[in-house]
Amino acid sequence: MSTDYFEFYGLPETFQPDAAALKSKYYALSREYHPDFHATASPERQQEILQLATLNTNAYRTLAAPDQRMAYILNRHGLLEEGKQELPPDFLMEVMELNEQLMELEFEPDPAAVQRVEHETQELSATLDAGIEPVLAGYEGLPVDVRPQALQQIRTYYLKKRYLLRIHESLAKFATRS
Repeated sequence: MSTDYFEFYGLPETFQPDAAALKSKYYALSREYHPDFHATASPERQQEILQLATLNTNAYRTLAAPDQRMAYILNRHGLLEEGKQELPPDFLMEVMELNEQLMELEFEPDPAAVQRVEHETQELSATLDAGIEPVLAGYEGLPVDVRPQALQQIRTYYLKKRYLLRIHESLAKFATRS
């Protein structure tokens, strides 16, 4: 298994890490593993330092970005496997309706309809964000035996957000045409 980025930084697994602590760890390790400071080391040690510097950069990029961090944690727990992406039927119906509206806009551009779909998408996204916020904030403090349930909720949220992102990207295409 690959290196645990949270363990690498000495931080607990959390969906909302302390940004200042994360940045501080990154900068400290950047200095410690900077190749220039190890120019006289053996070739093996230089290679090791280069790998650690790369690990540090990858860890920071992943943990500093909320969506990447969420995907990283879900992947570590085996929750984003291909073919296991089922979502609640009511959400899929909402998304299907939005996609149908987008298809209609392909043939009949209508700025008012674009705004309406954009507004519906933003409202749906805001509702999702508000619903998951307490789960994300409280995850770190949950007992280990309760965490799988929280991870399932977060997984569902993540997958829903991915769907909405695709709709948002389609809407952006319509905006550039106007």
